[in-house]
Formats: sequence, C-alpha cells, structure tokens
Amino acid sequence: MTSEQKTLWNKIEAFQLDDSQSTFTFTDRLCRENGWKYEYGVRAIHEYKKFMFLICIADHPLTPSDQVDQVWHLHLLYTRSYWTEFCQHILEREIHHGPTKGGANEKEKFNDWYEKTKELYVTIFKKNVPTDIWPSSKIRFGEKNFRRVNLHRNWVFPKFKKI
Repeated sequence: MTSEQKTLWNKIEAFQLDDSQSTFTFTDRLCRENGWKYEYGVRAIHEYKKFMFLICIADHPLTPSDQVDQVWHLHLLYTRSYWTEFCQHILEREIHHGPTKGGANEKEKFNDWYEKTKELYVTIFKKNVPTDIWPSSKIRFGEKNFRRVNLHRNWVFPKFKKI
C-alpha cells in the first residue's frame, strides 16, 4: 500500500457503523436480518470495509460477495451514515451500487469482476479471502433461490447439512 492508501484504509477501518446511543445497532440489525451470529456480522462488516477500500483504489470495476453486499445494502439504508459520514468524509467520493441488468453477458461480467476483486484483495491485504464470506464464484452466483422469510410465521428446514 502507498502512504495515501494506508491513510485511507486507516480512516475506513476506524469508521463505526454502530451508533453507540442505539440499543439496536447496525450490527444487531444486520445479524437479525441475515440470521448471522454477532461475531460473523462483525467480520462481514470488516470485509465490507475492505471491499470499499478496494473500490477506491482499483482501476477496474469490482463485485462484492453476497455477505459483503448485504452489509452494503443495509448501510445504504442508513443514508446519513452512508452518503455523508462515509462517502463524503471518509472516502471523499461517492460510491454508487449498480445491480445487474440480468442475462448471460451480465453474469459473465460480474463473475469476472468478482474474481478480480478477490485477486486484488490478496494483492493488497497479503492474505487469502476468508471463504466463509468470499465463497467461490460458483457459490456466489449459483445460489439464487432465496428470499426474506418471516421466521415468526414460517418454519425453515435446511435441505442438507453443510459439513
């Protein structure tokens, strides 16, 4: 990392998504909405920060993992935190979220961007991506049959147990 990049990374890493005055924090909501344990949510937030850093330094488009994308989606809902505190004051640039338009070309494009994202991650952070947050492209883009489910009204049983 250059000294400018290190300065940016330090600002991003120090940025807090949780409001210390809230009894139901950003991390709490993220975990509840995704069925994650708190520790996993904290790790996903850290990976989101890494992804946002990579977007700022990359010379090509990037694609997040689904877990990182869930953090990003939720952060976008906290509009002042995202647009003012994070983009304006920390990143000093706007980072827009551009979803796919669908189709084979888009699938190939996003798959390529995802692989480039993971390659840049390894180059910059000098370690492999954690595969429980950054799975293979096959998993990232193959598991499309999911939706929000109200667990107060519905039972959910896994089809298989991951080993």
